[in-house]
Amino acid sequence: MLANQITFILILCTSSLVQAEPTNTLSLPTALNIAVQDNPNLAQMQARYQAMLAIPLQMGSLPDPIISFNALNIPVDSFDLAQENMTQMQGGISQAIPFFGKLALSAQTANYQAEAAKYDVDELRLQLLSHVKQNWWMLFYLQRSLNIIHLNKILLRQFVNIARTKYEVGEGLQQDVLLAQLELSKLLDKKIRIAASRKKSQAQLNTLLSRPANQLIDLPEQASETLAILKSETILYAEAEHTRALLSSRRESIHAAQSRLKLAKKDLLPDFNVGLFYGGRFDTLSGQERADLMSFKVSMSVPIFAASKQQKAIDQYNSELIQQRYLLKDQWNQTRAAISSTYSDYQQHQQQSILFKQGIIPQARQTVASMLAGYQVNKVDFLNLVRSQITLYNYEIQYWQALSLANQAAAQLMAIVGKEEIYE
Repeated sequence: MLANQITFILILCTSSLVQAEPTNTLSLPTALNIAVQDNPNLAQMQARYQAMLAIPLQMGSLPDPIISFNALNIPVDSFDLAQENMTQMQGGISQAIPFFGKLALSAQTANYQAEAAKYDVDELRLQLLSHVKQNWWMLFYLQRSLNIIHLNKILLRQFVNIARTKYEVGEGLQQDVLLAQLELSKLLDKKIRIAASRKKSQAQLNTLLSRPANQLIDLPEQASETLAILKSETILYAEAEHTRALLSSRRESIHAAQSRLKLAKKDLLPDFNVGLFYGGRFDTLSGQERADLMSFKVSMSVPIFAASKQQKAIDQYNSELIQQRYLLKDQWNQTRAAISSTYSDYQQHQQQSILFKQGIIPQARQTVASMLAGYQVNKVDFLNLVRSQITLYNYEIQYWQALSLANQAAAQLMAIVGKEEIYE
């Protein structure tokens, strides 16, 4: 019976936990598609952009003309409309006309703001995809960890049975049984903590997908373990300068600030108002006809308070332009720093995952198999056997963690650079 238990453990140590994949598993491409279609934050940003597209035409149009009706020069002693020659019923239309170039600058400012809003949508979309990828890979890592814990729970239970069997026949120690039971309890404690982390990660991913936070997510049992080589940092710097949507949005904001400054300077010039009025007069009481009257009006604003109004507006928009330029410079510095930091994280986790997969884990599995064989013939003590299995289990979890972190770093880098083509 003991030999059969050893054989069973050897098979478990050299095989993976294989399960039939559910039909409703959430693959990464599916999660990305759902997020783009259903995420309310992205939808509201797209609606905001559509709303801002309607502004330039409004800002470039003349103010609505004003139609007026006036009763002029009515005598208050009799209120007789035919008594006085100057009494008239007047109707007219007037139109405000801003100084030449103001409407064009207003429309231009709105156009730049709409373009900035479009880039804001692109930025949010890339950030959303990045967050979905990061949460998906975190959830995948936690799921794999639970699978590994489940496998090791079976192994440790077998260790308990082996230790108990040897103790019962007088070939083992009671402390071996207690040690195996202790390690099994510690494993169950870790399972509880990882299961709680998985639930939190699941809630975060569901939120990004606009689903109920407690909706169960089943992920595929397998995922790509290939980690490609990144382009150089210098190339990513150069590409980010032109492809990062946030930087493009900042540039459009600078253009909008420049247009507002030009418009503020134009406000030192007068605006005009022109009007045309027609006044109808009533015949006299004796039947004499009176000619109707036509009036034309031209007026203009006089910026006599320019020092405290228009000039202050110029100062304001000039400061806002300086602010936008500094914002662009600061964002560019942050982008380069983020590229370097995330680039380093990716390389670190990529190298660690390769080391675990190709070196450490195969060696650890061989060590466990050797320990099991040695323990069977009383050449290895139980403590070293258990420690070797726990070490293997920790290495397997660290491998999936490194793979997950590398993919999360790649997702971050794509959002920072502003494009998905970040590999050689």
